[in-house]
Amino acid sequence: MNVSLPLTQARSRADAAISVEIPQYGRSAIFAIWAAAALPMAAAAWLITPLLADRLGGDGIVPMAKALYLSLTVGLVWQFVLVAVLVRREQGTLRWSTVRDALWLRSPRSPRNGRVGGRAWLILIPLIVLFGAAHELVPAIAAPENRDFATLVESDAGKAFLSGAWGWYALLLVSFVFNTVLGEELLFRGFLLPRMNGAFGRGDWVANGLLFTAYHLHVPWGMPATLLDMFFLAYPTKRYRSAWIGIAVHSAQSVVLAILILMLVI
Repeated sequence: MNVSLPLTQARSRADAAISVEIPQYGRSAIFAIWAAAALPMAAAAWLITPLLADRLGGDGIVPMAKALYLSLTVGLVWQFVLVAVLVRREQGTLRWSTVRDALWLRSPRSPRNGRVGGRAWLILIPLIVLFGAAHELVPAIAAPENRDFATLVESDAGKAFLSGAWGWYALLLVSFVFNTVLGEELLFRGFLLPRMNGAFGRGDWVANGLLFTAYHLHVPWGMPATLLDMFFLAYPTKRYRSAWIGIAVHSAQSVVLAILILMLVI
């Protein structure tokens, strides 16, 4: 005989299935992890990139673009390594079953009825649309021309560089993956956010958004738009207890960019 469980019991059983204990970190530890991600990226952008650009060939802003993509990709890969080290130290293992729960890499749970997956995924549709619209509405701060991707693709030198550049396109795809899946989102929404409630209480998602904004020292002109990301990345990730929400929303822009760049390559 099938007996349906009350909603509270169903939630209790779902919670019991998650055996991983997620500790709460103090503010000093949170800021230290932030620095471990932000400072290498800033150094890569402002110290290593100019030195590397002098050693790379190309016309116009192409050498700077090459150096920037190389150095920042390394910085993003480092964030993945950082997360792996932190989880291994905290949980004592990197088994997927443990990593999945430790980093909230599980299907979203509806905050209304407790159901996991299914229709809860539909929240991605308005979030992706609003995320894109918000970035279009926020007044843009002009980036330096030698660090602006739009300037690169509009220049003759940039078009010549990208045409048939499958190796560099592959590097850009790697950068996109480590940016919105295995790097920034995994660190800020997968690792940090679940561990910030003890230090910041109900405002943990706001603190997470502020830290994520301040992390962008490597592209400070993007901070105003990034500040709004807390409403489309941090808050829904916390509300649905799933880092896949932030990963999916953040990755939407990467998919669009990858398609646009592919058109230039071919």
